[in-house]
This record gives sequence, C-alpha cells and structure tokens, in this order.
Amino acid sequence: MTIQLSDNMRGAAYMSISMAAFVLNDTTMKLAAEHLSMFQAMFLRGIFTTVLLGALTAYNKAFVFRIPKADRKTLILRLIGEIGGTVCFLTALFNMPIANATAILQALPLAVTLAGALFLKEIVGWRRYLAIAVGFIGVLIIVRPGSDGFNEFSLWAVAAVFFIVLRDLATRQLSPAIPSLFVSLLTSIAILLVGGILSFTMEWKPVTAEGLGLLSGAAVFVIFGYLFSVMAMRVGDISFSSPFRYTILLWAIILGNVVFGDSPDQWTIFGSLIIVGSGVYTFYRERLMGRRGRSQAKS
Repeated sequence: MTIQLSDNMRGAAYMSISMAAFVLNDTTMKLAAEHLSMFQAMFLRGIFTTVLLGALTAYNKAFVFRIPKADRKTLILRLIGEIGGTVCFLTALFNMPIANATAILQALPLAVTLAGALFLKEIVGWRRYLAIAVGFIGVLIIVRPGSDGFNEFSLWAVAAVFFIVLRDLATRQLSPAIPSLFVSLLTSIAILLVGGILSFTMEWKPVTAEGLGLLSGAAVFVIFGYLFSVMAMRVGDISFSSPFRYTILLWAIILGNVVFGDSPDQWTIFGSLIIVGSGVYTFYRERLMGRRGRSQAKS
C-alpha cells in the first residue's frame, strides 16, 4: 500500500530533508576542524563542491558565457554576501555549540523581511514589524551579551545573518537569464578561492584521509541541501513549506548532543522558541496578505 502525499506535504518533507542535509554539512565541517584549519577546510570542501556543481551545471547545460551587464554588480554583491556569511558562520560554528550557532541563524527570515521593507520598498505591516522585533529579542536572549555565559563567537553568527541578508536581497534582483546552478557554481568557485588565499594566514595542517572524507561528505550534504530546498520551493505552497525550515533547530540539537555532547541551556531553548514563533507568525502574515492581494486582483 502506497501513501500518496499532497503537494504541500511533499514540499514540507523536502524542506525538512534539506534542513537535515545542511545540519549534516555543518556537523561534518565542525568535525573536520579537529583535523584542518578553518580556511583549509573551506578551500578543500570548495574543491569537492565545485567539481560536483560543475558536473551538474554541464549536465543541465546551464553555463553562461556572457553575464548581462545589469546583473554584474548584483552578482558581485551576492558573492560578497555568500563569502562573508560563510566565513562568519564557520568561525562561529568552529568555536561554539552547533545548536547555538544554528539558532541565531534562524533570525534570517525575519532579517530578510525587514531588509526587503527598508531597501526594496516591500510592504510590511505593523504586525510583522512587531514579530521581527520580538524575534530579534530572541537572538539577544541566545547571545546574552554581558552575561557570564556570553560567547563572543555568537557575534560572528549574528554577522553571518547580515551577510546572508545581503546575499538573499541580491539573489532577488538577479534576472532569470542566469540559471541558479550557474550562480551556485560561481559562488562555490569564489569560496574556494577565498579559502585558498586565506589558508596561508593559518598553519597548514597535514591532510588526513579522515579529514578528506569528512570534507567530501560535507560537499555532498550541502549540495543535497540546496537541491531539496529548490524542490521544496517548486512543490505546493511556499507559505506552507517555509516554516518547516525551522526543523533545522531540531536536527542541530540532536546532532550536537549525539556527536559533540552539547546540550543547549534553557536560555538558548527559550530564545529559539521566540525566534521560531516570530518566524512562523511572519510566514502566516505573508501568506494571509498574499491571499488578500490575489482576491483584490480578481475583484
């Protein structure tokens, strides 16, 4: 007997699998930190990721040999955002519990909504502004600046949010003339180059078979994460599947505990619940406003 899932349920399943893949990528990268320096790990993972993405881009004939002039500046801004986000988040990930770093990153949808209103003139009502403010309070609860449990590397995770907002806003402005696979490939090449250059600022550790195995696994996981996130966006209602991105916190807590023996404290859990609640409410309001807009267009 086969169970036929609705499009919305399939979208939710794809989103949950995507989030699990991203946490597995973070976990293997954190394990690789025991064998390699951060930029060395960035560089070597970049090689694996670039080769795999290059093969996928070639298979789908998605290479672009002349980037439209209007997209060049936007593409550069996107690369800056992706590189900055990667460096900042890995710095946090390598130096703090995976659940804490992941929890801070969940403020991203709220930050993107706020930035869209400020810079792209997207309409955001007072309810969503209030939800954004409450969500950022959740981030402060997790970071707890000035407290005994404060970890300065939390600020690197906060900085990663701002860089990824830049990436996402730039992505929205790219024209359909540039395939997503090609953009991902360019991003992978840029991260590879930056990791390679910055690796000379740290001690180059001997590359072990275990370290290479972890990095190759991380490359596979991150690509699976991207592919399933794209699949989730193309099946069912985005407003239904998007809240399932918060399953990444559950995966991060489980893997952080099982692999590293880290358990988030009560403040991290409390702050995470506030961020998730604010994010889910924001998705709900966006879905409601979308329905109102469509009904007004029909009338």
